[in-house]
Amino acid sequence: MKHFLNVLAAALLACSATSFAQNKPAEKPIINPAPTAKDWADIGKLPDWSGVWNPNISDQDKQHVTNPPPWNAKAAARIQFQQAELKAGRPTPLFVNCLPEGHPSWMMISHNALEILFTPGRVTMLGESDGGRLRRIYTDGRGHPLDPDPTFHGHSIGKWEGNVLVIDTIGVLPQSYIAPSEAHGIPNNGDMHTLERIWVEKDVMHVYMKITAPNVLTKPYETTRYYFRQRARKFDIVEGVCQEGYFAPRIDKDGYHVYEPQPHDVGGNRIPPK
Repeated sequence: MKHFLNVLAAALLACSATSFAQNKPAEKPIINPAPTAKDWADIGKLPDWSGVWNPNISDQDKQHVTNPPPWNAKAAARIQFQQAELKAGRPTPLFVNCLPEGHPSWMMISHNALEILFTPGRVTMLGESDGGRLRRIYTDGRGHPLDPDPTFHGHSIGKWEGNVLVIDTIGVLPQSYIAPSEAHGIPNNGDMHTLERIWVEKDVMHVYMKITAPNVLTKPYETTRYYFRQRARKFDIVEGVCQEGYFAPRIDKDGYHVYEPQPHDVGGNRIPPK
């Protein structure tokens, strides 16, 4: 009898636990609260990153030679092939079909203007290429999602250490390149993690990057890129449509203004008309 009562009690306890689990209210979804007046006031305490920033392209080209990534043997062989193709006049088309350059290549080899916006809980980077580049860096104290949906720029969270913005990024698509130049680069192949430290001295922005990509690098790659501030209106960000160059403006048979596809070679260059 005692044994029967113990079994019955255990069954009731299990049933009660199951019922509690089924009736337990669902966790509230995480929302972005509306910014307060103090949140907006705190923006004024951040360093001045206004204006448009143009990359130091000559330094990018120099670092391709003086500070190359520590590729593993397989990746190094592909880089050597790409270098030979470039020398032969057949540069490897890394960024084609309107795909974004992604992270970290955008910060490493950008030849276009960059603009940075501060809003409560977020730093937003805007650029001209790829149909309008966009990168969000959350500074509201959130962490990374446990299972992020991979994207070309990944999931970035940041924090301010004085005048330095420290950015941690995961969740980058494995197809996103680590590209020290527009003709040389390797897909990161997954599990990439980057750490950035960005600060401004006078009108020069320093972007330090530490890139950990165990599937293509033998050790973390450390590099710094530089951007110059421009305040003249001629440097304002403009719309960039990545495939617009693949079409030419025409007027169709009905008198409407349209775009017509233009033939291109494998490197993305237009084929001259016959």
